[in-house]
Amino acid sequence: MDRRCCNCYKDLLPFMVLVGNECIITGVYTLFKAATLQGMSKYVFVAYSYTVSTILLLPFYFFYTRSVFRSRVVPKLSFSILFKIALLGVVGCSAQFLAYAGISYSSPTLSSAIGNLIPAFTFILAVICRMEKIAIKSRTTQAKVWGSIISISGAFIVTFYKGKSITITHNSSFFHLQQPNHILTSVDTNWAIGGLLLTVSNILLTIWFVAQVHFLFANIEIYNRYFTLKMCLVSDICKVDTDTIHVIS
Repeated sequence: MDRRCCNCYKDLLPFMVLVGNECIITGVYTLFKAATLQGMSKYVFVAYSYTVSTILLLPFYFFYTRSVFRSRVVPKLSFSILFKIALLGVVGCSAQFLAYAGISYSSPTLSSAIGNLIPAFTFILAVICRMEKIAIKSRTTQAKVWGSIISISGAFIVTFYKGKSITITHNSSFFHLQQPNHILTSVDTNWAIGGLLLTVSNILLTIWFVAQVHFLFANIEIYNRYFTLKMCLVSDICKVDTDTIHVIS
């Protein structure tokens, strides 16, 4: 019985972590939208968020990482490792900045909906890179294929069809739904641009996730040390207007 509970816990733990991760990402996107509406630059928000996360998570690095990797030899910082870190940094920074730019044009709700593209794109990229084998008769493969089709279709429907607008009259408590005249033209330009930027961001995130698998197992300590510094430097280079660097009160 104890062994079954232990196995069930191990199976549920990755699922719970991923659900928690999605909730945190949605919360960060909502905070970003609120901050940018008050005048904060997306580059400043990235620098602040990584600085705060470093302060909060740095103690775990010394207590957990040191105990886990105590028996392992940390590789020396070579040109090859620096190049891989820079490559991952370019892809990761581009994905995050595109995501924030897309939210600026649209909303956190659209970003959460289009975020469903990541599993579909990951499956497609894994098949292209021969990391995943397709067996047409397998139920698992069929579920992955249909899930990818549904995810991609749903994301593009949300992008190009905004739906009915809800208005509330001042003299009445009733809602009024305005039906758009043309389905394909019911979405405004900013909403479509935001959806496309978020789609490109998710494609880059998929590449970023797959590339990290080959790099982090051998160089996780070095990557953890330099990632925050890299993001802050990129934010400083992209945003030189110091008048917009302020804390939202």
